[in-house]
Amino acid sequence: MIKFDNVAKQILRIIQLDGRVTNAELAERVGIAPASMSDRLCKLQRDGVIKGFGARLNPQKLGLKILVFVEVRLDKTTPQVFEKFARAVRNSPEVIECHMVAGGLDYLIKSRFADMDAYRSFLGDVLLTWPGVEETRTYVAMEEIKNDGPLQVNV
Repeated sequence: MIKFDNVAKQILRIIQLDGRVTNAELAERVGIAPASMSDRLCKLQRDGVIKGFGARLNPQKLGLKILVFVEVRLDKTTPQVFEKFARAVRNSPEVIECHMVAGGLDYLIKSRFADMDAYRSFLGDVLLTWPGVEETRTYVAMEEIKNDGPLQVNV
């Protein structure tokens, strides 16, 4: 884990909320010179702390009206099955997030779809064909309360 000074913490908090902030404005807000800000941002990117920049899109405006979480249990828990499953997930544009988890299941998947028919097609034609999938459980979100929270920078 990397230790951050107060300036770096401020930088990380600000850019999580506004990734389009200019270098000059960011430097002014944290109280350092623009040249120093540029160096700091480059170092944070080089160290892998900043993974990239992008736009947060409104899924409703894109016709992706339902959010689903899918629990997946595999038939075997071997390194080979894990790797094959992970490869299938990485090749699936429908999967927004996938996490290996501890407990009574192996993976938790987050996806968005236009409607339940689109999800049903994904489930039957894609997810259930992936290596090792034995059982799934689907949860459809009824309401999104918070989906864009920044990471806490307390280290």
